[in-house]
Amino acid sequence: EVQLVESGGGLVRAGGSLRLSCAASGFTFDDYTIGWFRRVPGKEREGVACISSSSSYTYYADSVKGRFTISNVNAKNTVYLQMNRLNPEDTAVYYCAQTGRTLILSTIRLMDEYDYWGQGTQVTVSS
Repeated sequence: EVQLVESGGGLVRAGGSLRLSCAASGFTFDDYTIGWFRRVPGKEREGVACISSSSSYTYYADSVKGRFTISNVNAKNTVYLQMNRLNPEDTAVYYCAQTGRTLILSTIRLMDEYDYWGQGTQVTVSS
């Protein structure tokens, strides 16, 4: 059974930084894509940053480019989201997601392409 567990969320002031972690277990696929998504109440879940096998493709939402960095350690088992220069608009529940396919740029940000999801971690940025 695949399990994804996020950690690292919390409360931070605007301009601060947080690093989210996602630990995956039970994942046996050779190919993979890992993504971070976020959801604000009343809005759809949005792709924030995603990375595919061997870093073939990396995606960042326009709103986080230059501030957030996704990285995976130990290939598919651990992925981080370093978030710098946070602002109140980044407040959301952040989810880690994974699929056993190497997604391409046109689909890497689409939540329906991911098969496994974590429980989410709350990030709150105060002004």
